[in-house]
Amino acid sequence: MTLSDKIERTPAPAAPGSHLAAELAETLKLAAPMALTQLGQIAMMTTDLAFIGRLGDAAVGAAALAGTVYFIAFTVGMGLMSAVAPLAAQAFGARDPRMVRRSVRSGLWAGLLISLPIMVFPLRGEQILQALGQAAEPAHLAQQYLFGLAWGVAPALWFIAIRGFMGAVNRPQPVLWITLAAIPVNALLVYLLLYGEFGLPRLGLFGVGLATATVNGGSFLVGLWIATQREPFHGYHILARLWRIDWDVMRRLAVIGAPTSIALMLEWGLFSSAALLMGMISTTALAAHQIALQITSILFMVPLGIGMAATVRVGHAVGRNDADGVKRAGQIAIWLGVAIGILLTAAVILLRFAIARLFLGEGAANTDATVALAAKLLLIGGTFFIADGLQGIAAGALRGVNDTRVPLAFAAISYWGIGFCSAYALAFHTALGASGVWIGLSLGTYVYAMLLLWRFRRLTKRLALK
Repeated sequence: MTLSDKIERTPAPAAPGSHLAAELAETLKLAAPMALTQLGQIAMMTTDLAFIGRLGDAAVGAAALAGTVYFIAFTVGMGLMSAVAPLAAQAFGARDPRMVRRSVRSGLWAGLLISLPIMVFPLRGEQILQALGQAAEPAHLAQQYLFGLAWGVAPALWFIAIRGFMGAVNRPQPVLWITLAAIPVNALLVYLLLYGEFGLPRLGLFGVGLATATVNGGSFLVGLWIATQREPFHGYHILARLWRIDWDVMRRLAVIGAPTSIALMLEWGLFSSAALLMGMISTTALAAHQIALQITSILFMVPLGIGMAATVRVGHAVGRNDADGVKRAGQIAIWLGVAIGILLTAAVILLRFAIARLFLGEGAANTDATVALAAKLLLIGGTFFIADGLQGIAAGALRGVNDTRVPLAFAAISYWGIGFCSAYALAFHTALGASGVWIGLSLGTYVYAMLLLWRFRRLTKRLALK
């Protein structure tokens, strides 16, 4: 049962237009720093890859393998930590600072407990990759990177909990400042440890991973200091009775977060499988796919930030038992996402050839063919960009009412029952080839977005009848 089943309808405001404007303003105040924070994290990842690229193709390939192992494991914890935001937001809306504190404290405990099994995967990455058929040399190189990354798992998860807390109390800005400050610090540490400058040892890929882990730890410590020492966060006393594990809230985190983790892995698995399909078609198709997918990942950070804001705004309405507010918060976020999605999609379509060329050097083989195919995929992806943004925002709104299990079922049906099957069929049983893969991805994502929108509308209608 979701919280929507327990919310009583409050009287509608007398001036709905003004309340819609106020809701839009509040959503933008949350979404802008949240989206910029996500883009900042992409910038840090790009910095790492830029430095790794100077080591050669073998290092880049090893980093890709390492990222696969790390992301699969980290997604489990990331989904659990994402449950801190709705629980804290609901408590904030209900004016229950004790429950805000319990949510954050339980998130910190959950991050610690889940980080231990998660670390097994990166620490055993070489064996895992070889068991999956990877050659010994790239697997060994990947392990060096993973040895460094592993020690940053717990602080990264704790930072997500702190981020959820700050967003839930309408103050996401400190996380943005921390992230922006971390970008040059990360670049400097990667440079020093990768090349062994200023008397430091030359650590190679291990140094890159260790730099990232160090930045994760530093980001968490700064965030924790702000959350415990600065207003308005200090008054919540999030570390009070930290030694006590709140099993009831931990269970709620697991109930909300576990389906989110699985849904994220289903989505990641679909796009990983799409890369395999492209590799079966041609090297040019795989390269074009990676370019288009990288653009998609960057664009998705904007609706992801809006989706995080939707979780908070819907959670606030849930906490104050405001059924109309739940509907209003979700709808404003969705329409905002549609408007921004259309603008970004139009820009990508108009600039698709120039964007594709940015990813390829002048001397790269088959440059013209790759650029042409990447531009074609970006054109096909016009529908995909908007649908992907919609599903991210709708899923965020549903998390605000603790509804994650039904969206998990939708993800399985849409991504694999429709998306993968249609991508495979169109790619290999028609003349569409690489374009067919992206048509399949777009179709699966569009169905998922429509199902989530239908689910949110159904839940808000249920509230209106109470």
